[in-house]
Amino acid sequence: MGEALLGRKLGNRALGWGALLGTLPDLDVLFSVFFDTAGNLVLHRGASHSLLLMVVASFALAPLLEKMWKREKVSRVRAGWFVFLVWSTHVLIDCFTVYGTSVWWPFSETRVALSNLFIIDPLFTLPMLVTLVWLAFLRGKKEQAKRFRLCWWGLGLSAFYVGLSFLAKWGVGRGFEADLARRGVVAERRIDAPTPMNVLLWRSVVDRGDSFWVGYRTVFEGRETPVRWTVYSKGREVFLTVSNEREVKVVDWFSGGWWIARKEKRGVWLADLRFGETRVWEAKPGAVDSRFMFSWLFTPGAEGDRLRQMPREAREAGEVLKRMGRRIVGDREAWEAGPRLAGVPGSLPEFLPVVE
Repeated sequence: MGEALLGRKLGNRALGWGALLGTLPDLDVLFSVFFDTAGNLVLHRGASHSLLLMVVASFALAPLLEKMWKREKVSRVRAGWFVFLVWSTHVLIDCFTVYGTSVWWPFSETRVALSNLFIIDPLFTLPMLVTLVWLAFLRGKKEQAKRFRLCWWGLGLSAFYVGLSFLAKWGVGRGFEADLARRGVVAERRIDAPTPMNVLLWRSVVDRGDSFWVGYRTVFEGRETPVRWTVYSKGREVFLTVSNEREVKVVDWFSGGWWIARKEKRGVWLADLRFGETRVWEAKPGAVDSRFMFSWLFTPGAEGDRLRQMPREAREAGEVLKRMGRRIVGDREAWEAGPRLAGVPGSLPEFLPVVE
């Protein structure tokens, strides 16, 4: 965005200023040491990602940048739009993920999450990354036309991939809907999101009141292809025992209610189902153990931080990607097995029901 807006006037400095201003929204992490776990869930992608702060920052920084770039004849209006567009496109990309972004803070606590891209997707990032490196080596007025074309090719390819992700989401969504309709299942709500680093294999979570159904399908499967659903009991009774605690209210808000709860000897284990799970095959013959990417242990009697995020255990990424690739091309058995919920401290894996 720096190159697209000010590349002709600033040259490579536009790349640097774009990188700097595009990083500002995520500098909320610098304040994380002053907050507990629940506070950081509120802080990250919070006020620094709001439309209000974008507007305030644009008006506040425009006079300074106009003075700094006086020799290049960058007007205050153009400098203000530069700040706003670099900042807002960062926030827009965050909105593409399932995490949620506080665009409307402080007027609304509801976070925006379009759930069309995984948090890390190289096919979205690489066109812009390659373009930036290439641009850094193109200097001088003779290269201006080439810089302009190259910049918009990089942005265009990434934007095209985003468009494909929305098309894929729409297609698999119709497939999930068709499967639920054939079963006569009425969902209270449903969220569909891509699996890591692709938009070909998608994961759906269906809210059925007291339980969640989780299923997978690819963009290549027809609407008549059945979905194999894994059923997770919410554990509402366990959740209610601590539901009035501040930290648990934050988890409920952060997850948008997409949580499950299990009793732990020191308190309550909580997991957010939106982000998917890591999978380990053959921990028990014929089984696949799932550990959720975002989970916490709430310990009411603990001193200090009572909510502790559970560490994400390292898994064989190569095995997961290999099985994911096989699942994408139609090998359902490579991905599915007897499901078990793992990762609850002090508990054996929980066997989960399946709806074929």
